Amino acid sequence: MSEHYDLVVLGAGPGGYTAAFRAADLGKKVALIERHASLGGVCLNVGCIPSKALLHVGQVIDSAAQLADHGVRFGAPEIDLPALRSFKEGVVSKLTTGLAGLAKRRKVTVITGEAQFQDSHHLTVATADGDQDGDQDGERVVGFDHCIIAAGSRVVQMPGLPDDDARIMDSTGALALQDIPNRLLVIGGGIIGLEMACVYRSLGAQVSVVEMMDQLMAGADAALVKPLHQHLSGLGVQIWTGSKVTAVKAGKAALSVQFEGEQAPNSADFDRILVAVGRRPNGDQIGAERAGIDVDERGFIAVDGQLRTQQPHIFAIGDLIGQPMLAHKASYEGKLAAEVIAGHDRIADARVIPSVAYTDPEVAWVGLTEQQAKAEGVDVEVSVFPWAASGRALGMDRSEGHTRLISAPDTGRVLGAGVVGCHAGDLIAELTLAIEMGATIADLALTIHPHPTLSESVMMAAEVCEGTITDLYLPKR
Repeated sequence: MSEHYDLVVLGAGPGGYTAAFRAADLGKKVALIERHASLGGVCLNVGCIPSKALLHVGQVIDSAAQLADHGVRFGAPEIDLPALRSFKEGVVSKLTTGLAGLAKRRKVTVITGEAQFQDSHHLTVATADGDQDGDQDGERVVGFDHCIIAAGSRVVQMPGLPDDDARIMDSTGALALQDIPNRLLVIGGGIIGLEMACVYRSLGAQVSVVEMMDQLMAGADAALVKPLHQHLSGLGVQIWTGSKVTAVKAGKAALSVQFEGEQAPNSADFDRILVAVGRRPNGDQIGAERAGIDVDERGFIAVDGQLRTQQPHIFAIGDLIGQPMLAHKASYEGKLAAEVIAGHDRIADARVIPSVAYTDPEVAWVGLTEQQAKAEGVDVEVSVFPWAASGRALGMDRSEGHTRLISAPDTGRVLGAGVVGCHAGDLIAELTLAIEMGATIADLALTIHPHPTLSESVMMAAEVCEGTITDLYLPKR
């Protein structure tokens, strides 16, 4: 049996469900296909949301411990892992249940199963919950006028590791929080690896991080990442950059790891290993070639400015179409694709997309980085306001951060920005808007910010650039 829809969305992550809901609001008959039982994709179920719940717990533990230096002492925390897992799962459940309700209210048909293109106007869905009569496992054929591919990405597997050893985890396994190992090795110093390193360190593990590149979080400026590196090192996290794992031997008592690199030891033993070396788009998992859509060797699908693939009625969004692989990018693209399908004159015209690492301290950046400017020969001015001069940061005893602005020397236009410190992910939104609106350094400097807040560090970084700062003494240029 077959069924037909105005639009079929393949994948129910942040981009997919946003696209489906927006299209339904615009009057389209929509089906949303998801291989997992819950809507929300990797981000909501085993990514962004549960990791932030655990990071919050870890930050509370650390904040309580830090107060001992200021006359307030708590006892050592007692970690109840089942209760902690229940909290995390409760957060996820509230959101997934909410999405299911939103789909129902919008009359979006949700189909659970693995989907493959049959041709350019049909998908076959292998369902585990019965055929259309609901009485047995089966296969549904779903026809469409338009399709949005939002199939997301998967964890990159690292070769050479022992097969089927439960002590070797990916990010999903780490979020399951089966136990707190005494010694944890994180392979990969990107955002995912560092966030989970922060969680497990706060919960009591001795954490080591090994990263092949010369710095953590290679997409961000080195000066922005340095305070994070120093803070984690000060808390006892061992960080080995410019190093790599060459072998892992699974012993009964431990995982013995061999390293290569000046900073890393020759070998060390660990109770668990988290592999966080990147993600690969799922373009090669959906039979796209049968729909006449090319997928490159890395799994990416090419699209135009309206997110159309080679087939004008089939669109692709999110992780499938290129970096950055971020939920908020996918949501923006999902809404845009739905509106184009509904006949709206829209094009993907976001100037910049912010990135945030919810580590402790947080690191956030947007737009042009200093490293990019140097590589591209772009003349820029960099102005920095250190949080050591922020009354709010000092009152929180978290003055290790700073706010930095990158601007055009001739026009003063804000081209990029970065923040490292508490709540950097919240602060970066203002700077993203500034770039989108074409704001100048003067616009930021003349905007009255509330005092005392971390947000006024944006104004003060602009004042540093203009030479009007009074909270610091800087020699006249």
